[in-house]
Amino acid sequence: MPELRYLKSLCLGIALLGGASELASAEGWDYADVRDAYAMLEWRNVGPARGGRSIAAAGSTQRPNEYFFGATGGGLWKTTDGGGSWFPVTDGQIGSASVGAVAIDPKDPDVLYIGMGEGELRGNVLQGDGVYKSVDGGGEWQHLGLAETRTITSITVHPNDSSLIYVTALGDPFSASEARGVYRSRNGGETWERILFTSDKAGAIDLSLDPANPDVLYATLWEVYRKPWKLWSGGSASAIFKSLDGGDSWTDITGNPGLPRGPLGKMTIAVSPADGKRVYANIEAEKGGLYRSDDAGESWQHINGSRKLWQRSFYFMGLKADPVDRDTIYVLSFKLEKSVDGGASFNDVPTRHADVHDLWIDPADPQRMIVADDGGASVSVNGGYSWTEQDFPTAQIYRLSTTNEFPYRLCGTQQDNTAVCVPSRPAKRLRSVRHVDSFNDHETVATSENGFVAAHPEEAGVFFVSTSNRILRVDTQRQQWTNVSPYPYAVMGQTAASMRERWNWITPVVFSPADNSTLYVGSQHLWRSRDSGQSWKKISPDLTRNDKSTQGETGGPVRLDQDGPEVYGTIYAIAPSARDGQLVWTGSDDGRVQLTHNGGSSWEDVSPTELPEHSRIADLVASPHRDGSAYFAAKRYEMGDRQPYVFRTDDFGRSWQRIDGALPSDEFVHSIAEDPEVPGLLYLGTEHAVHISPDHGESWLPLSLNLPRTPVMGISVKGNELAIATHGRSFFVLEGLRTLRHLVTEGPPGGSLLYPPADGYFAAIPVSLHLHLAEAVAQPELKILASDGTVVRRLPVPDTLDPGDHRFDWNLRHDGPEGFPGMVLEAPLPYRGPNALPGRYRAVFTSATYEFTREFAVLPDPRQGELSMAGLEQQLTLALEVGEAVATANAMVREIRRLRNAVDAVTQGGGTDVVAASARLLDSLAPIEEVLYQVRNESPKDKIAYPIQLNDRLSMLYGDLTLGTGKPTAPQRQVFSELMLELESARTAYAKTMATELAEFNTVLEAAGRAALPVSPD
Repeated sequence: MPELRYLKSLCLGIALLGGASELASAEGWDYADVRDAYAMLEWRNVGPARGGRSIAAAGSTQRPNEYFFGATGGGLWKTTDGGGSWFPVTDGQIGSASVGAVAIDPKDPDVLYIGMGEGELRGNVLQGDGVYKSVDGGGEWQHLGLAETRTITSITVHPNDSSLIYVTALGDPFSASEARGVYRSRNGGETWERILFTSDKAGAIDLSLDPANPDVLYATLWEVYRKPWKLWSGGSASAIFKSLDGGDSWTDITGNPGLPRGPLGKMTIAVSPADGKRVYANIEAEKGGLYRSDDAGESWQHINGSRKLWQRSFYFMGLKADPVDRDTIYVLSFKLEKSVDGGASFNDVPTRHADVHDLWIDPADPQRMIVADDGGASVSVNGGYSWTEQDFPTAQIYRLSTTNEFPYRLCGTQQDNTAVCVPSRPAKRLRSVRHVDSFNDHETVATSENGFVAAHPEEAGVFFVSTSNRILRVDTQRQQWTNVSPYPYAVMGQTAASMRERWNWITPVVFSPADNSTLYVGSQHLWRSRDSGQSWKKISPDLTRNDKSTQGETGGPVRLDQDGPEVYGTIYAIAPSARDGQLVWTGSDDGRVQLTHNGGSSWEDVSPTELPEHSRIADLVASPHRDGSAYFAAKRYEMGDRQPYVFRTDDFGRSWQRIDGALPSDEFVHSIAEDPEVPGLLYLGTEHAVHISPDHGESWLPLSLNLPRTPVMGISVKGNELAIATHGRSFFVLEGLRTLRHLVTEGPPGGSLLYPPADGYFAAIPVSLHLHLAEAVAQPELKILASDGTVVRRLPVPDTLDPGDHRFDWNLRHDGPEGFPGMVLEAPLPYRGPNALPGRYRAVFTSATYEFTREFAVLPDPRQGELSMAGLEQQLTLALEVGEAVATANAMVREIRRLRNAVDAVTQGGGTDVVAASARLLDSLAPIEEVLYQVRNESPKDKIAYPIQLNDRLSMLYGDLTLGTGKPTAPQRQVFSELMLELESARTAYAKTMATELAEFNTVLEAAGRAALPVSPD
């Protein structure tokens, strides 16, 4: 119906001009109906396989190869082979990404507890949602409450009573909270009672239980808080408590003889399992360091004041006592420190990574342990002499940049590691090379753990990376780097107020999408360079609130900690317009949105009046479709406010509309992007998920699908893909934006539908076909046809397809030859066909009730330059001919084996004539099969002992022709001619056998009263 089609197009045009909500109204469908229609899409992790921060780890005495560690932003991970390989066990089952504590029931290793939230309060700390329990070794999880505590720092299971659990809760680090202290459960976590609380400003940070007398408990409370501009560690509420009755009552022992006087900061404590009277405490104080008691806490000695034991107390300071030797103690600090003389002296224990946070030691074998640090977790079975690798994708990436290479790369800085880039797809490898996981395809760009990575839009391998008050120009291809900072004045240990230029811990570095030679960086001022950082121009006044009360000392009151993360009053987001090179937006970490129309000559403060103070403008984008339109996301969780704040303007900031109403109320936002093809289609990265809006933010739909709960710090649209950087699970890519765009503009399918596919790229990027069925179909077929109608590939499809959404992937190859069971070849197994050439193709889905056709292209791979289509066509023609020969040889082997089985079956119980005729037939078949295939092969190395035969030689030639990109060589054609002569000889011998020995055998069968065998068993 042309009229209906025209009406739909008109409605779509109106929607794209004036907001997609009109489309929903005109078409009579709701955007919420779309959410189930893209369930076939799937997130793909692309690495890097580099561990991120972990502050919790545990092992099992009963299972020496089983360990767990909690990733801060990546959930709980498990190994069953002693740390050789790890896998996540909480994905899709927990509400928070950050595991702050893990404990295993000493009596039952299948019973696990995890506490959520981070007690090591660095600037990027993530908050939790209470306690979870598993009773099947991590398979399924149950939430046990305490969500309001936000930060669980330890969990202790009573050694003799599995139902008795202790939890220490630090509470919300960003605001006063009543949900702090020590909690106890007497029924395995079903209910909780708070048994120690002193102040809404001080939470419990550590608890130690005497294994020989479990009624004796020691707990430490820590008065601490964070704001975006300040960490303050210590106060009058920091204290040490002791209980002699399992927590029913407590005594404050902070003033006992020998302990330091205030102000006190963070304190950790450990009872020696070898001697309950020996107690160690690591204390942040003016006279800080390691204290020891030999009378169960009644009196103390200052054993060691070395700063290496209590440096950066808010981040380290853990204590673990050796289970069998009271004089052996471990301090968890920048390094893993070990003392064997009761704390008098310490030596470093080399670990895979620095910044050590947790250590579990096997009570039955102190040589066996697992450590948690800023690189993840490592296992040692020799007391720390050697450790397992940390090769799991739990990297905490701060922001996202993507390159314009093919395939593109995802880049970002990784917490406590380096700036890194990973390919969106694994690098191509020869099939003869053993497969290497694509996670290893990462490149270190610069030694920067924090900041932005801005990939040069045109120069491959050139990046501008911000890191700790510096901007680096890095050329990875030439192995060159240069400090190109606008003001390279080194600062460390200073207040923000004393700095001429205030650089954020994550300083934004952005290229102008309208001019690839223009680069912007932000302090409190906006700086511009047009010569790759060789010179800079300051093109703005201070674009922040510049509130001096937020630029003072941080880290006290015991020791200041002014390393950079708390530098405040800075530009946090820069958004140059792709439509107008003079138009630039900025957003500050203290809530200012500014705009210039003239390249920085003048500025307007366009901050929304309804945006609360101290809102960090987390991300800001200028619309690629409309002048004057922009979006920004702000977050205030560091002010104790976890609401999302997302705003839109369509008039250059003169007015703003808040567009976060449809988001979860505590799902604060880190990143935002608008689709470059569909106006108003927005993508949002939050603390736990990804969301999309089809209508400029009026409504929001979940897009996490199989993505684990993890903070999404950066988001970018690249063609048919959505790329994200997570703060705990490395990088991910979602394919299928073509389908999403179709759903947003056309609505959910009213019936069965084959969605329009995105184009593929020759031998590089496959084609995904998304199908929606309104009802079940039987005997479906899905074929790929060339432009001339030739069938290129028959994709495997189940005999019956249920209603719903389905995904089928075409790897851009023709059908390959069939083999046979147990085939062992020197050549690569020939099941994969040759590459489909660049050109136009059709996907055709048919069943008894439906037929759908969609056209698409296979485009050339840009990396391969100008390829000769004539050469590719010659190669494909010969490859298909060789593949047909391989199929013929394999089919003859199958027929011979089927015939042999049939002969054996009818020979059973036959007379001597049948047996003799059977032997003659089989004897004539054997040499034919042996020419076609090396029948003695049973294992991969047998081919060394037994010469390869015809189908192997054909398959070797076939493999060469399916890999290359050039026309066949004369020797290849010559060898194929020779092999075809051998194949024809085998076919002639087989035909003769069928005509003589099989005919004779059938005559004997009929004479014996038995049915004849068919000439062709197929």
